Amino acid sequence: MKLLEDRIRRDSEVLPGNVLKINSFLNHQVDPELMMAVGQEFARLFQDSGVTKVLTCEASGIAPGVMAAYELHVPMVFARKKKPATLNDAVYWADVYSYTKKVTNQICVEQKFLHEDDNLLIIDDFLANGEAVKGMINIAKQAKANIAGIGIVVAKNFQGGSAWIKEHGYRLEALANIASLRDNQVHFMGEK
Repeated sequence: MKLLEDRIRRDSEVLPGNVLKINSFLNHQVDPELMMAVGQEFARLFQDSGVTKVLTCEASGIAPGVMAAYELHVPMVFARKKKPATLNDAVYWADVYSYTKKVTNQICVEQKFLHEDDNLLIIDDFLANGEAVKGMINIAKQAKANIAGIGIVVAKNFQGGSAWIKEHGYRLEALANIASLRDNQVHFMGEK
């Protein structure tokens, strides 16, 4: 998605440890027009997949997730990183290791929001090693829901998460595919 790639080139920062900071338009401050374009692209890609719900993880997956759900005319459910006191004990749980924060979080979704007749589109902001996606797949499996596919805003293809998803038979659609962050520069797949 050229619009997204252009924004990454203009407004991102490469940090040590292969970390790409995109907090001026997605991970801290959100550009709603860009996120609407992202949601429209995910809806176009998955329009014939029979998606009944979008599943994402708080917090940075919410903006692209809600825009995709809006365009697909389905509800969006987000996995919470902390169980609030108002949430009952009927939840699906999964452990998720954060590559950037170096901590493991337990994510949860209340069982009443996911069912075995659901056909889920999993959306996430970033894909590196795939830990958040693996956690959401785990939750979908606990609910016995089908996974229509996985939509990623930015995939760092050199870190293994993309390969893991494909090796496990899931459809993966990433809107910006990064081949490397060599020399503190973003290099997209297909570029020389």
